[in-house]
Amino acid sequence: MVKRFHNRTEAGQILAQHLTAYAHREDLLVLGLPRGGVPVAFEIAKTLNAPLDVCIVRKLGVPGHKELAMGAIAMLTVSEASHREGITDRGIKVLNYDVINTLGIDREVIEIVAAEELQELQRRDRTYRGDAPALNVKNKTVILIDDGIATGSTIRAAIAILKQQQPTKIVVAVPVAPTSTYQELQLEVDEIVCLQILEQMSAIGFWYEDFSQTTDEEVRELLAKQSDLRKLSE
Repeated sequence: MVKRFHNRTEAGQILAQHLTAYAHREDLLVLGLPRGGVPVAFEIAKTLNAPLDVCIVRKLGVPGHKELAMGAIAMLTVSEASHREGITDRGIKVLNYDVINTLGIDREVIEIVAAEELQELQRRDRTYRGDAPALNVKNKTVILIDDGIATGSTIRAAIAILKQQQPTKIVVAVPVAPTSTYQELQLEVDEIVCLQILEQMSAIGFWYEDFSQTTDEEVRELLAKQSDLRKLSE
């Protein structure tokens, strides 16, 4: 039965009940896509007693029609140990060639938009983590969370960046997604958990009664809160 979620907190709480098989695993890491995916991810990390971090991804919007994604970009921020080994931060692009070819968008436009979004990725990394390194996903079971999937460009960029870091397993968990994207992602990750799989997918916000914007401050607070909860449980 199709239902609307009250807010991201409720969506995360319901989604967490479908992921309890992963609770209390030492190799588990929960990653939320900022900003809207983080409140969902927090509820899951809290229920599963898992570390929480962010996977920072930005949509590449078509100039003049920014809500239409021509792709996405993610930043690989490796662990402190990897920095000592001389590995540097780098980004990865995932492009939506159907949109690019239909609209005749040239490579120069894509690069300009990607450069702008990379600056925002770097700002968010500093804002959310400060001087702290990203959590190391190598040999981990990673549950990747967003508040919903539309075209799938953003989540695909996140998956691509995670695969470069060699996790043992990637699980995608979302409250809502279209059938076509759900089926495609089944081929890209080890498992996908979705509460609402829809033949006809409108904007993600339609499936929430409260879809107010998550702020940078809320993301920082949720990351810090889950870190504190983990310390209390040790």
